[in-house]
Amino acid sequence: MMVSPQLKKMLEKQNYAVFGKHAAVKICTWTKKSIRDEDFCYKQKFYGIRSHLCCQMTPAVDYCPNSCVFCWRAVELTSGAKMDDDFDSPAEIIDSSIQAQRKLLSGFFGNEKANIRKLKEAQEPMHFAISLAGEPASYPKLDELIGELHKRGKTTFLVTNGQFPEVLAKLKNLPTQLYISLTAPDEETYRKAARPVFKDAWQRLMKSLEIMNKIRDKTRTTLRLTLVKGVNMHSPEKYAEFIKKANPLFVEAKAYMFVGYSRQRLKMSNMPLHEEIKSFAQKIAEASGYKIIDEKENSRVVLLMQKDFAGRIMKFK
Repeated sequence: MMVSPQLKKMLEKQNYAVFGKHAAVKICTWTKKSIRDEDFCYKQKFYGIRSHLCCQMTPAVDYCPNSCVFCWRAVELTSGAKMDDDFDSPAEIIDSSIQAQRKLLSGFFGNEKANIRKLKEAQEPMHFAISLAGEPASYPKLDELIGELHKRGKTTFLVTNGQFPEVLAKLKNLPTQLYISLTAPDEETYRKAARPVFKDAWQRLMKSLEIMNKIRDKTRTTLRLTLVKGVNMHSPEKYAEFIKKANPLFVEAKAYMFVGYSRQRLKMSNMPLHEEIKSFAQKIAEASGYKIIDEKENSRVVLLMQKDFAGRIMKFK
């Protein structure tokens, strides 16, 4: 099933490159800033990922079982929770992602502010953030996609909302870093914030947290908390309980950003200040036994890590 013409037109207007039946790429703001030597993504500060070498992509641009109130997508146009058997191959998606990335970056060759060395290096992205939009686990060949990227010498950051624990459990090719979005401290809040399709959505998320705990010694694991004032930014001690359940290496406490279509559902006042995120993260740290080890103020994000590992963080090449 192809992306609907209405959604494709909308995404392309937002500078997405939509290709094949269900995949897309968009140049991240931080990739652009890095090429202009202005700034870089918090992932570079936290983990050593070089922003100009990152490809922000998705194999399932219009498939997701959740319609989160804070999502920047036009979730109302989602095609479904999981795609049918008519899908593109991992190799096709990867090749098209790189081609699309190059095309989207081509204008920078005429930009006098561009660092030409970085721009040339960016023609062959090394870090694939499988997280742009939609739910990657909706794509039936996610395991093969990760495996193919690793065969090509790429690193992978997989961000999932935890609604397909059966997919995570069967992954033979684990991503370089696995993210699960923990969007609420309790089921009632989860249903208001994530607006899931599945009736057992909360149980699915809990199962995914259990799976994260089981694989934590096999790959790097991260819980991401997207915090929205007035929605899910409460009960830090309950977040701490689920952090202990998942036992991730890292926890990212990140502010909801008032961008995209979320502006039709929320208000500017729902976006926390960095100091509010830091204060909330400190409460989580105290309740969970984790330690704040880094922060990036202009991204409104704080990084927590297990105390036993703090100070021994491994940076990517």
